[in-house]
Amino acid sequence: MPTVGLGHLHLIAAALCSAERGWPVILLHPGTKRPAGHPERACPGTGRCEDGHRTPEQRATTDPGLIKAAWTRRPYNVGIATGPAGLVVVDLDVCKPEEPEGAPDGAASLAALCERAGQPLPATYQVRTPSGGRHLYFTAPTGGQLRNSAGRLGPHIDTRAWGGYVVAPGSTTPQGTYEILDDAPVAALPPWLTALLIEAPRPATPATVTPVRDGTRAAQVALERETAAVRGTSEGGRNTRLLTGARALGRFVAWGEITRTVVEEAFQAAGEAAGLPAAECRATIRSALGWSIRTCRPRETA
Repeated sequence: MPTVGLGHLHLIAAALCSAERGWPVILLHPGTKRPAGHPERACPGTGRCEDGHRTPEQRATTDPGLIKAAWTRRPYNVGIATGPAGLVVVDLDVCKPEEPEGAPDGAASLAALCERAGQPLPATYQVRTPSGGRHLYFTAPTGGQLRNSAGRLGPHIDTRAWGGYVVAPGSTTPQGTYEILDDAPVAALPPWLTALLIEAPRPATPATVTPVRDGTRAAQVALERETAAVRGTSEGGRNTRLLTGARALGRFVAWGEITRTVVEEAFQAAGEAAGLPAAECRATIRSALGWSIRTCRPRETA
């Protein structure tokens, strides 16, 4: 059986280190942030998925034997399943090049949030990302499961908890390497920050679907019904429900009763609100609409 090259020993060491901390490891494609394995939409329903699709979070492991066995096949990057690890990771992003000069990055937004709250943040384990951002690790509060958030705490601040993962230090992408910035013990998530994450989401861009103004009434009703169903679907069936809903709207697009752009934007918002990654939503929506538009019957025979 092949063995992993010396140049990648640091990756298996990083995976084993995470497992020793009790942080379940997710295998990521080499040199990327994408989980290895098949997505839900391509699940074969066999093997580990015989009883239903197993997400990367569900496949995560702290078993050193399984981790070592994986590295005999290829040198993976390392992800940490934050929810099962009992972690909430605050992800501070940098500004994008197209943003205006002086726009606050994640670190500035977090500092402003602490100032408004009159509360400091404790020293904790931190990782520098290749883009120059930071991951601040906290232990999750007891008594409930926090989910991921995007922009809820401020511009360029995301959080990763149940339903999410972070790239572990030692992993490398074309931009660079994830590096430990502060090896302090992981602090508890402060109660004041926990309260902000438990409150109803108030993102800068609402994840709810704005009622459409064009298209026939039937198309509008169908769009509102199908996107509501997507938003209300729990993990394990979200992608399938998104695919079904988008296919149902394709005929209205083909008949010219609603624009494809309106449908794509509505389902994108609904899919992300349900917790699906943005890229996965886009791919599923485009595939479903393309198939439906190609195969739908003419309006007069429907």
